[in-house]
Amino acid sequence: MTGDPEGGARLAEVRAAVRAAMAGSEVDALVLRPSPDFRFLGGRGGGFLVLTMDTAVETADPAPYVPEGARRVGVDPEMRVRELFALAIEAELVPATAVLAPLRLRKRPAEVEAVAAAAGAAEAVLAQARELAWFGATEREMAARLRLLLLEGGCEEVLSVRVSAGEHTARPAHPPGGRVINPGDALLVSVCGRWDGYCAEAGRVFAVAEPPEDFEAMYSVVLAAHRAALAAVRPSATAEAVAAAARAVIEGSGYGHFAARSAGRGVGLGHDEGPRLRPGDDTALEPGMVLCVEPAIYVPDLFGARVADVAACTAHGAALLTSGPHPLHVLDR
Repeated sequence: MTGDPEGGARLAEVRAAVRAAMAGSEVDALVLRPSPDFRFLGGRGGGFLVLTMDTAVETADPAPYVPEGARRVGVDPEMRVRELFALAIEAELVPATAVLAPLRLRKRPAEVEAVAAAAGAAEAVLAQARELAWFGATEREMAARLRLLLLEGGCEEVLSVRVSAGEHTARPAHPPGGRVINPGDALLVSVCGRWDGYCAEAGRVFAVAEPPEDFEAMYSVVLAAHRAALAAVRPSATAEAVAAAARAVIEGSGYGHFAARSAGRGVGLGHDEGPRLRPGDDTALEPGMVLCVEPAIYVPDLFGARVADVAACTAHGAALLTSGPHPLHVLDR
């Protein structure tokens, strides 16, 4: 964000907004390690970034740059215990998230463009995945191939690669394992990575040779829930209202007991940001918020389906940054 005059101006604007939020929260300084918050404030190296009301410094030793007499210092919530002790700061340490998270919800146009580029790159990998030979390979082997495709596509950091087959598709957090992929299997495939600092995820559902019995009917419900969630994305709508729109479709189909609690979350510099599309998140959507919309159904011991697409909230509703969900693609190999 600092390599060109416009980037420098945007960074100055961001830091000014952060300092105003710090003043409102009575936080005298922020000390961040490399993280999405670090990058949000223009961090580029591998040390710490210290932001005060007067300065912004990247350093290996942040303590000297924290103002003398500081009462409250915001720190990265993922900072390790030994790092916190090493700071040797005599002040109350509080999570920097309280200051930064609200400011990161709404992306600037250049950030939306960056997420769109990342989303396109993620979806391109899944397009290539359709041409791979799946029959006879294991989940783990196919995940390794997708990881390689991500890296070949310029991905700076692979954050997640999920491949689950058959009954494993009913497990939301299933790690790719040694199960062999066979004809008649449903497949859940998703990739999440970082390109040029920004994250995006795309997830698709395939079937090998032919879909399992009743799978297509269940998958059609997920697609309908996905469309309902996108239709509910608009300024002033709450995050939980978007989740409720997706869930209403699933409950109306009879699959309500098997619906995922969350219908998505925000993405940007991090792959799991706010707002979160689930009950209890009353964040009002605004233009510039970027969401990974991902309703899902998981029927234990049988199968599941999850579709993940990236969309930006605009003044006119949701604008897809990926191509959106598709009819079930049947792999012929």
